[in-house]
Amino acid sequence: MLALVGYPMVYNIILSLQDLTVMNFRDQSQQFIGLENYRMLFGDPAFVQSMGQTFVFTIACLIFQFTIGFFLALFFSQKFPMSGPIRGAIIIGYMMPMSVTGLIWNNMMQTETGIFNQILSSIGLISTPIPWLIDGTWAMVAVIIANCWVGIPFNMLLLTAGMSNIPKEVYESASIDGANYFQRLFLITFPLLRSAIMAVLMLGFIYTFKIFDLIIIMTRGGPLNFTQVLSTFSYRLAFTEYRFSAGSAGAVILFMCLMLIGALYLWLIRKEEAN
Repeated sequence: MLALVGYPMVYNIILSLQDLTVMNFRDQSQQFIGLENYRMLFGDPAFVQSMGQTFVFTIACLIFQFTIGFFLALFFSQKFPMSGPIRGAIIIGYMMPMSVTGLIWNNMMQTETGIFNQILSSIGLISTPIPWLIDGTWAMVAVIIANCWVGIPFNMLLLTAGMSNIPKEVYESASIDGANYFQRLFLITFPLLRSAIMAVLMLGFIYTFKIFDLIIIMTRGGPLNFTQVLSTFSYRLAFTEYRFSAGSAGAVILFMCLMLIGALYLWLIRKEEAN
């Protein structure tokens, strides 16, 4: 861990405080410039835009992933024929490599040949094809849909595991006392699932906030930076524009955001255990 994780992290922080570009890479003449890279990034409208889009993308994905995953967990917590195989089929989306997922969704959301527009047109919902990956707003919607498809099984699995730990006797006692389905849902299921819900939301935030491969494959941050997020913006600085120190500074900002979320999660867990 120290060699493969600790050293690169420390080196990346040091690099973010220097001025290393493709011009001075060979002669190692980069100089210490302090926080200049960070000031440059926060003064760059494209970086500020990518940071805002990262939060929009993450929050939108969390809302839809958790909502649909919760209802699927409720559905599969009931015993019915073929529930196991159906639940296993849903998990395939989560197990599939993200690069393959990105290629599939990229093909399905092509303007002229994509199956999405063909289905919507065949049922009369649209008269002209939607430019999923060409228009900026629709491109963000497209990557949110694709990422939700990946994240919903993860939410369903964790919430199903949490629901399985709730004693059935609690529901039976509530039913005997006259509680209806919605009362049991809001007064029993939600309170007893609080720890699982907290874990799902925090882990989902971390996994979604650092999304990279799906967006690189589907849109490459375009069109016109409308789907650019912190990870892809940092990658562009370092490996497209060859401004290695600026890219490192972007990566450090991404890391610090996730560190704050991780610290919040640990604090909530300790508070929950104390209660």
